[in-house]
Amino acid sequence: MGRKPRPKPQRLAAKLLALRKGLNLSQPKCGQLLGIAYHRLSEFERGRREPNVMLLLQYARLAKVPVENLINDNLDLPNA
Repeated sequence: MGRKPRPKPQRLAAKLLALRKGLNLSQPKCGQLLGIAYHRLSEFERGRREPNVMLLLQYARLAKVPVENLINDNLDLPNA
């Protein structure tokens, strides 16, 4: 069993940005819902940092999308 490659930061960043905008949320409001500071959210959306697994699960739950759609470069977000 080989390891799966990590998602490309820019691809993940683009998905996180699209997810937030698709929910029509500001960074401060989305950060509040996720329990993180909005400037941290900005770092994720610009690809400067990557969220941990628990935070990715929170993103997926917030948007009601499978977490696989966030982390798999071959899957897009629904309606994105």
